[in-house]
Amino acid sequence: MSGRILLHRLAFARAGDKGNRANLALICRVPEAYAALAEQVTAEAVAAHFAARRPSRVVRYDLPHLDAFNFVLDDVLDGGVNASLGLDGHGKTLSFQLLDFPLAPTPAVTAALATLDNQTEPTQPEETP
Repeated sequence: MSGRILLHRLAFARAGDKGNRANLALICRVPEAYAALAEQVTAEAVAAHFAARRPSRVVRYDLPHLDAFNFVLDDVLDGGVNASLGLDGHGKTLSFQLLDFPLAPTPAVTAALATLDNQTEPTQPEETP
């Protein structure tokens, strides 16, 4: 597999906020994606992905039993809901920005995509006598 693979193919995301801090939950669509995402979606890579928002710190919390990660990004909400003039003072759309993260087409990523594709293939109805 070649070309650009976006994170949304292998994960869901949710966003929350508290003051000037954004909280981004990233949940794998299939358990097989966890190791691949753990390798590529690091705190440093997420900080680089959100560079335009100038996070002062990004921390990743691993949740392996949930096949999920939690990212906390400090100072990305222009002062927070009450201080920001931005249209999205809560940072809810940041989850969509995270899902636009490009993944390298490593063997682990392509295997996770194959697992996902196999689970979502339509099944043929059984014939009845």
